Amino acid sequence: MRLLLTLLLCLALPAHAEGFLSRLLNKPVPGGGAVIDLGDAGAAPQARFQGKPVLVVKEDGRRWIAVVGLPLTLKPGRQTLDAAGRQFVFTVGSKRYAEQRITLKNKQQVNPSPANLARIERELAEQTRAYRSFSVGTPSNLLLDKPVNGPLSSRFGVRRFFNGEERNPHAGLDFAVPAGTPVKAPAAGKVILIGDYFFNGRTVFLDHGQGFISMFCHLSKVEVRLGQQLPRGAVLGRVGATGRATGPHMHWNISLNDARVDPTIFIGAFEP
Repeated sequence: MRLLLTLLLCLALPAHAEGFLSRLLNKPVPGGGAVIDLGDAGAAPQARFQGKPVLVVKEDGRRWIAVVGLPLTLKPGRQTLDAAGRQFVFTVGSKRYAEQRITLKNKQQVNPSPANLARIERELAEQTRAYRSFSVGTPSNLLLDKPVNGPLSSRFGVRRFFNGEERNPHAGLDFAVPAGTPVKAPAAGKVILIGDYFFNGRTVFLDHGQGFISMFCHLSKVEVRLGQQLPRGAVLGRVGATGRATGPHMHWNISLNDARVDPTIFIGAFEP
């Protein structure tokens, strides 16, 4: 009887068992990611979500999957991915994020002057172009290393209140590590933007391929040059407190198809 039950369970399994990448990355909530099975076509299908190109990789050497970044602003419910002339429907669940209240002595970092607002808009446009970069190379890794080793001081998606006023949710992870700590590339990538910004301070953008972008900010020092190809583990800068920061820490963003998503997904530390 036990053998018969085992055989029946095996027959009930789907034709494609879930692979490692699907188990790691499929967190279909706002601020998470959805993994969509695109089949086993000979060539990689092109996929788009909300009009933007999406990362497509082969899983376990068998079938193509789309790894879709889901913006924090996305409403739970049915969503559609366009790929290979077809529409793939998937469901986005819900997730509740915590709140964080921060007091800043510099009032300009809460309500900037007109001159600073103009600067912020210029800098935002520059960084948005970097987030929307889409190179053709396949990422070397989707399971990433942490850029620094240390405890988290602020998680992704936290609703933030500066001096009592709500601002944009926290779009990355903060690691509590000392100033000067080396910041390492979590996977191989190309340096596509370096800047010193009003909010982010000294910043580096790293393109891992196909719209998979890492951003590191509040650095005290940048140790790479624009266009440089970095191997996994290469030092790109040092932890600091530049820009809007209350003290030294490492802030790390991950973006997929121009959607900021929770970096804990890629280091195996996601909490539903």
